[in-house]
Amino acid sequence: MAEERTGAATIEGNPITLIGPELKAGDHAPDFKVNKDLFTEVGLKNFSDKVKLVSVVPSLDTKVCDAQTRRFNEEAAKLGDRVAVLTISVDLPFAQDRFCTVAGIDKVVTLTDYKFREFGRAYGVLIKELQLDMRSIFIIDENDIIRYVEYVKEMTNHPNYEGALQAIKSLI
Repeated sequence: MAEERTGAATIEGNPITLIGPELKAGDHAPDFKVNKDLFTEVGLKNFSDKVKLVSVVPSLDTKVCDAQTRRFNEEAAKLGDRVAVLTISVDLPFAQDRFCTVAGIDKVVTLTDYKFREFGRAYGVLIKELQLDMRSIFIIDENDIIRYVEYVKEMTNHPNYEGALQAIKSLI
């Protein structure tokens, strides 16, 4: 049975339970299986030659998730080809595609944890009560070592964009 972290975060001040371990900088990044579309599954190995900025959002259909994804899309253009910027949510692939088209998102790779919730469990971000992934940021180097982690404590808050960007720039 997966570890449960009761009260590890909140939504509008209400405590929620996160399923999975609390990862830390220096940990080996767990592999995972998510979907790029309905049929194509990808994992950490698909980005093994790159530094990875993994931006986790509950749903692209919310204001903060929208802003977070747009911000990292802007930054991705400046980071170069050695960096893969991934946004993971549990939104269906159709919703992710529609969001990217409307928002002009063309540098971020959107992936969905809707089918297996495997990423959420492996990275300790699956919200037990909602079956959504909690807002968080993971910076993972080319050797799949986590170099930066931010579990945002309140779902409605933005992550520390500058901290994540400084961490990734130190690796490239």
